Amino acid sequence: MKAASAPAGAPAADVSGVAVELRGITKRFPGVVANHDIHLTVRRGTVHALVGENGAGKSTLMKILYGMQRPDEGTVAIDGQAAELHSPADAIARGVGMVHQHFMLADNFTVLENVVLGAEKAYGIGARARARIREISDAYGLNVRPDAYVEDLGVADRQRVEILKVLYRGARTLILDEPTAVLVPQEVDALFDNLRELTAEGLTVLFISHKLGEVLSVADDITVIRRGTTVASVVPAETTPRQLAELMVGSELPSPETRESTVTDIPVLRVEGLRLATTDVDGVERAVLDGVDLVIRKGEVLGIAGVEGNGQAELVEAIMGMRGPDAGTVTLDGADISHAPTRRRREGGIGYIPEDRHRHGLLLDAPLWENRMLGHVTEPPNSRRGLLDPGAARRDTERVVAAYDVRTPGIDVTAGSLSGGNQQKLIVGREMSHRPKLLIAAHPTRGVDVGAQAQIWDQIRAARREGLAVLLISADLDELIGLSDTLRVMYRGRLVADADPAAITPEELGSAMTGAATGRLQPPPAPAPPESGEPGTGTEAADGGAR
Repeated sequence: MKAASAPAGAPAADVSGVAVELRGITKRFPGVVANHDIHLTVRRGTVHALVGENGAGKSTLMKILYGMQRPDEGTVAIDGQAAELHSPADAIARGVGMVHQHFMLADNFTVLENVVLGAEKAYGIGARARARIREISDAYGLNVRPDAYVEDLGVADRQRVEILKVLYRGARTLILDEPTAVLVPQEVDALFDNLRELTAEGLTVLFISHKLGEVLSVADDITVIRRGTTVASVVPAETTPRQLAELMVGSELPSPETRESTVTDIPVLRVEGLRLATTDVDGVERAVLDGVDLVIRKGEVLGIAGVEGNGQAELVEAIMGMRGPDAGTVTLDGADISHAPTRRRREGGIGYIPEDRHRHGLLLDAPLWENRMLGHVTEPPNSRRGLLDPGAARRDTERVVAAYDVRTPGIDVTAGSLSGGNQQKLIVGREMSHRPKLLIAAHPTRGVDVGAQAQIWDQIRAARREGLAVLLISADLDELIGLSDTLRVMYRGRLVADADPAAITPEELGSAMTGAATGRLQPPPAPAPPESGEPGTGTEAADGGAR
């Protein structure tokens, strides 16, 4: 396979075999040292994984390499040449591109329009640009269609468009931030195939992830960052997920598995015939929720699996009162709340961990104690006799910070100054503190490290034992299978399949999420036992059903 040619004017590649070298990188912010004397060497033509707990300094380090932050101390070398990076434009000119965790694409533009936006001078906006996009797509097996509208693409295709965007700009080193967070297992495998195509042609990938099994399967080298500094560089073939987790957070890899059943026969949430339609840009009405029925009982975790964009977000918004349904009913603890305002639903006992903590969970520029009050301003301890009680709210924020291990210099710092994992723990602590009847948890551990992940899982399990009903929506299939008592699959606005979490595999669940299976999902049949007189002890059959 022939690699796509480099753009004219690109700096000559270094022949030493080192794509990126960071030496002595230190970055300070008020009250915190994000990076301290970090050293990182990335070999050309490899996938180099960067792992560490939330707040360890990974994102800051990558922002320095991408020109979004300036280091206070240390040096950056790209392709063997010292680099002064004042902006992402400087990094792109040096051949460094970044694919962010949250895609930066315009839905109402075509792939071609998204790719050329801001880079019109390179190949124009017409035939030359289209030819270049096809050349890159073919060279690296991306299978991108230039004239497709982004709004019609799934998350895996959108991710490939983002990768193509940076390649189009001449990137030879790609930074991928949590690239598998929203992908099903089959899509992860396809992404890893794409990464191997890239490295086979001499490109370099910096891969940031919290999924240690995936890191070990795709990386050539791994660097571990802990508390702002590099603590180890390891080779995947000589490392296990447990060892990697211990290097990251000092403890073994957590498991979401829930062994004992706490499900009762008392319904907490009942949704019947829920329908919600929207009108697209062409004026065509389409159903985003189409006849959804579900029941969640006390002590039960109902997991909803599905590729993002199949109605999960709209289901949450309808239950929370953020959208009014066109038809159907929502009942909480026997009371019809179908048309109740969100505040009344909150006061009635619904806790909410939102999918996007920055947009719907926090005020990033407000202090932690003010964020503690969000969604619960009419409830104690945040208010008394109809008036806000800042003193009580501050005291309870101190309790939440201690009880949920929110690592912060104090409650007066802004929420935006915390790492993603600590922001998430603050939200979980806030919602659990009001002892909800129903917890809606949308991607509760997305983008958090194994330590924070374990704490959030423990909190959900503990509340479930006390009778909490949980609606769990997650792209992490191991999390869904491990925590759920009941599993449903959502596809194009309908609940199309259900499965026993004890018997289903992530691969089988991922297949159903793409619409390949409906109804009751069954595990594949066990192999037939050997006939009499043939070798075999029957041990395999006995063990086949073990979880």
